[in-house]
Amino acid sequence: MPLVPSNYRPPFLFRNGHFSTIYAGAIRKVHGVIQKRERLELQDGDFLDLDWSESIQPTEKVAVLLHGLEGDARRHYITGSAKKLTQNNFDTCAVNFRGCSGQPNRLYRSYHSGATKDLVAVIGHILNTKDYTKIYLLGFSLGGNLALKYLGEGHPIPKEVTAAVAVSVPCDLKDACDQLLQSKNVLYSARFKKHLLAKLRKKQQLFPTKISEGTINKISTLKDFDDAYTAPAHGFADALDYYAQCSSKQFLPKITTPSLIINAKDDSFLGEACYPYKEAKDNPSLYLEVPEFGGHVGFWGRRNISYAEERTLNFFKSIH
Repeated sequence: MPLVPSNYRPPFLFRNGHFSTIYAGAIRKVHGVIQKRERLELQDGDFLDLDWSESIQPTEKVAVLLHGLEGDARRHYITGSAKKLTQNNFDTCAVNFRGCSGQPNRLYRSYHSGATKDLVAVIGHILNTKDYTKIYLLGFSLGGNLALKYLGEGHPIPKEVTAAVAVSVPCDLKDACDQLLQSKNVLYSARFKKHLLAKLRKKQQLFPTKISEGTINKISTLKDFDDAYTAPAHGFADALDYYAQCSSKQFLPKITTPSLIINAKDDSFLGEACYPYKEAKDNPSLYLEVPEFGGHVGFWGRRNISYAEERTLNFFKSIH
C-alpha cells in the first residue's frame, strides 16, 4: 500500500524525539490494569510467562502483545495497550520473553529479535486451549520486528491471525545497532547494556563453561554483547550474521496478513534502512505510517492514551 498519511500532532514539548522517548519510558504511568499470569512450558525445557488481561465483556478476540529489548509485560506501553484494548472488547495476552518475567529462564539461551518459534508456541497454545476466533499481534521495537518476521517467514499462518501492528520497528537490525552506537543514543545504549550485562553475569554463574567472566568484561558496546552472547547462544556465527538473518525487512514482501508499521521520523534508534517505503508500496497487505514525531515507543496522547494505542485499536477494528 502507499504510505499511510499520519495526523499525529503532539504538543510542542513532544515534538522532540528524545523528550517523547524519555517521557514515555520513565514518567508515564498506567493504572487499573489487571494481569493474570500463566506459565507456558516449552518443548525445549524452558518456559514463557504470559500475562493475561480480560475484556469487560466476553469476547472471541485476543491481542498478543510483544515487548521490546529488556522490556516485560508490565511496561507502560504494554499495560497501556492492554487497558485500551480490554476496554474495547479484546482480551490481551502479554508475552514476557525468556528471562524477562522477573525470573531467570532455565537455559543458556534467552530471547532475541528473531525468535519466532516462541511466538509460534504462544499462538499454538492459545489455539489449543482457548476459544478465540481472531488473534491480533501488537509488537513494540524488538517485539515488532519479531511479529513481522513471523508473518513473512513463509510458514503457515493460522487463519485466526487477523492483523498486526508493529511500533518503532528496527526493520534493519544492523542499521538500528549502528544508530544506538552513536553519541546521540549514549544514554539509551548504556542503560540497555547495564541490564543485559547484569543478566549475562547471572548466566555465567549458572553456565560457566559457556562464557567466561573475562569475555563479559571485554564487552563495551551492544554489538559486542551480540558477538559474545546473542549470536553464539542462539546459533548465529556472529552479530552481523544475527542481524542479517533476523531483520524483518527482508520478510516484509511475503506478508499477507494486514499489518501496520508505525515508525516516527524522529526516532533516534532508527536509521534510513528502518523505514520500508518500497516494501510497503509493493505489498497490498503492508501499511507504513511515518509520523513526524513520536520518538521511540513514545507517541504521547491525551487522557494518557498514546497515539499508538489509539491507532492500533482503529487498525484492528478496520480489518474484518
